[in-house]
Amino acid sequence: MRRTTVLRAGLSAALLLASAVAGLSTGHAAAATPADSSAAVEAPAAEGLVSALQRDLHLTKSQATARLAQEASARTVEKAAREAAGAAYGGSWFDAGRGTLVVALTDDRRRGAVEATGAEVVPAHHTERQLNATKAALDALRAPKGISDWYVDPRAGSVVVTVVAAHQQDNDVKRFLADARKAGPVTVRETPQVPRTFAAGTVGGDPYYTGNVRCSIGFSVYGGFVTAGHCGQPGMGVSGWDGSYIGTFQGSSFPDNDYAWVSVGSGWWTVPVVLGWGTVSDQLVRGSAEAPIGASICRSGSTSHWHCGTVLAKNETVNYSQGAVHEMTKTNVCAEPGDSGGSFISGDQAQGVTSGGWGNCSSGGETWFQPVNEILNRYGLTLHTA
Repeated sequence: MRRTTVLRAGLSAALLLASAVAGLSTGHAAAATPADSSAAVEAPAAEGLVSALQRDLHLTKSQATARLAQEASARTVEKAAREAAGAAYGGSWFDAGRGTLVVALTDDRRRGAVEATGAEVVPAHHTERQLNATKAALDALRAPKGISDWYVDPRAGSVVVTVVAAHQQDNDVKRFLADARKAGPVTVRETPQVPRTFAAGTVGGDPYYTGNVRCSIGFSVYGGFVTAGHCGQPGMGVSGWDGSYIGTFQGSSFPDNDYAWVSVGSGWWTVPVVLGWGTVSDQLVRGSAEAPIGASICRSGSTSHWHCGTVLAKNETVNYSQGAVHEMTKTNVCAEPGDSGGSFISGDQAQGVTSGGWGNCSSGGETWFQPVNEILNRYGLTLHTA
């Protein structure tokens, strides 16, 4: 059911009032900037969020609640563990089975310092710096259409290159893989489909529009909202779900990146809320602390609404038909056309805006997002938080 702007205002006011009663400040003084967002304190998980994790990750209620608490702790531990590991840091990920952050380490002499942060340690052959250098070498190559994406996988200790199954035997794919292996440690995996962006024609829902293209709002920032770059170019006007004028694209980048921000005016305003679409309660945004690999994450979009999954990889290069996009995060959350630009959130922490992927919400698939802190830093924006 459509919400009117009056209902939106009432909902936002009620959520913000609840935050104030709980002792959470609101307004500009409480806004989390990219520099301080990692210090955000999480509120207890909403019942709707717990229910969504139960449905999509096949957990019991107690397992979902415990996992959210463990992931909140892991976000804090990750920063301290990285500092403790120093140059020996080989990457990290959240281990859902053990409920802890795992750190790959190339120098066992740093084990004690890393374990003191609360992380578990496993040995690694390559540092994150070495793996990033390998990935950078692949970024400099021209990828054929049979190559879906590539990313650093700390669990595998290598750069993973994903090949579209139907193109495995293509000569240009074989040449790319041969050149990739010369750059450093590489592992090859398959995917059933070519990635695509999730913009769509006008089909309704709770979107924003640029001409005949429908996309989804990501997160409110002071002065507007962030979204996907492939949804519009600077200077393009934007209208809301009711057809009224919202504002204008102020900045946009695609390909290479997939992010943009839109100014808001003409009676529209911003609130620190992600729509739950009736599946969960609408979620307050309290910061943008980055979730580790393996953590649960949920997505809100104007087509497929609310779905959850886990973080699979970070700093991934995705090879769309329009060109490669860098520094993306991969998830196993489904998405569909029209969801582009929508919100990825972990607990109450903003993570990024939906870019594209493969599959759908009937058969499943994978979806990438552009991290929100990168967008905030690029345009000097401040996330609107509760």
